[in-house]
Amino acid sequence: MRKFILFPFLLLVGLAHAQLSKNEIFTTSEAQLRVSLIEFREYLSLPNNGKVPEDIARNLEWTQAALESRGFKTRVLIGNGVPHLFAHGKMDPNKKTILVYMQVDGQPVDSAAWNQENPYIPELMEEMDGKWEPINWNFLDGKINPEWKIFARSASDSKGPTMTFFSALDILKQKGIEPTVNLKFILDFQEEISSPELAPIVAANKDLFQADGILIMDGTRHFSNLPNLAFGARGIVTATLTVFGPANDLHSGQYGNFAPNPAFQLSRLLAAMKDEEGKVLIPGFYEGVNISEADFEAMSQIPEDNQEMAHEMGFAEAEKVGRNYQEALQFPSLNIRGLKSGWTGAEVRTLIPAEAVVEIDIRTVKETPNERQLALLKRFILDQGFYLIEGEEPTEEERKKYPKIASLQTRNGSQPFRAEMDTEFAKWLESGMRHVFGDQFIKTRQTGGSQPMAPFINILGAPAVSVRIPNPDNNIHGPNENIRIGNYLEGIQTCLGLLTQDF
Repeated sequence: MRKFILFPFLLLVGLAHAQLSKNEIFTTSEAQLRVSLIEFREYLSLPNNGKVPEDIARNLEWTQAALESRGFKTRVLIGNGVPHLFAHGKMDPNKKTILVYMQVDGQPVDSAAWNQENPYIPELMEEMDGKWEPINWNFLDGKINPEWKIFARSASDSKGPTMTFFSALDILKQKGIEPTVNLKFILDFQEEISSPELAPIVAANKDLFQADGILIMDGTRHFSNLPNLAFGARGIVTATLTVFGPANDLHSGQYGNFAPNPAFQLSRLLAAMKDEEGKVLIPGFYEGVNISEADFEAMSQIPEDNQEMAHEMGFAEAEKVGRNYQEALQFPSLNIRGLKSGWTGAEVRTLIPAEAVVEIDIRTVKETPNERQLALLKRFILDQGFYLIEGEEPTEEERKKYPKIASLQTRNGSQPFRAEMDTEFAKWLESGMRHVFGDQFIKTRQTGGSQPMAPFINILGAPAVSVRIPNPDNNIHGPNENIRIGNYLEGIQTCLGLLTQDF
């Protein structure tokens, strides 16, 4: 993985007066790093599955104390029994107000798949002979190597970005410097399950959340690992499709060539959804998305190479949805995230399975609304001759009548959003980035992941932009999630740059 790429990326931004010089930002952040990482270790030690009430309660208590100790007033907002933490500092009517969004929860863990004792016992690691090996946390007492990494669930997604912001606030407090903007915070404890209660919370507390811009402390950097502002994110919808065969598993010798195998039926259906170049064949799937040559030219300024990226990730060539990676992100995507039918490995059996299941996710963009994409998926399945049942299992009558039977369960998640790249809010963000990093940062029109920003944008009418801090090789959502210490340090520096720029 490349660590840093020096690439000239021109941004037309006027540099505002800063209360901390670039040199002061670097020296103070480096001096604060050890203390910050020790507190970060404590935060990572809290299990944070958003489906577990006890996990939510522990993280709520910790983050509430962290904000209050930094001088912010907090308030717990409850939506359908789920807490959300709101906080604000001193409100100066002469300053602009920024709402900072922070994600607290993380994906579930399979501890057996991690290369450490427990994903909630953070490990400080160093790369040795191509492998990551744990080193003693006491090493932080000496010179801290920016190439070291911290491995734990939510190290990158997204407790790391949260802690970098908290550490910047600590430095400003030590220096006796007030942020140049009013600060509000909303902490989300169920982002990984698409923040189901967030929209009602925002709608019911519109005045509370009013802001001139929304700063999202979440998201992985671009492949180049350059400091990154992302002005949009794709939405997400998911579906579980089950294709039914015989009422029970059948012996493949006795009934092969006679009983239909649902795995083959499902395979043919899935193969019909995408061509060999990766383009989705569901009619209307891309309708509404038009990339102008000006947009494409702007995207092409981002430092990336399709073949180099493919080889870095371990495959021969990229799909052909877009001419480059950035253009590909502007289109909706269709993904198979899991398949199951029968048994494999040591458990394999000579059976015709009774059912085959696929888990699908669709990433959407502003031009392709979530609801429309789900409707197109359902229509496509019906057009392939499948009968969709209402319940969990076909009735005896349905089994006798329909040769191709399936069930489709869908879930509508975060909506897509995209902010304009030339607003006053955007210029404030760029001035902070330029103050710290010169021209060595990038702006991306849209990221591939999803973030629950649509309620804020639609209800509050405020633009939302994410500051990307974690390294692109961070294994988010999977085993061995990590954050590179050099990225963490740059996160602190980024926040200092932003919070000391006039808006």
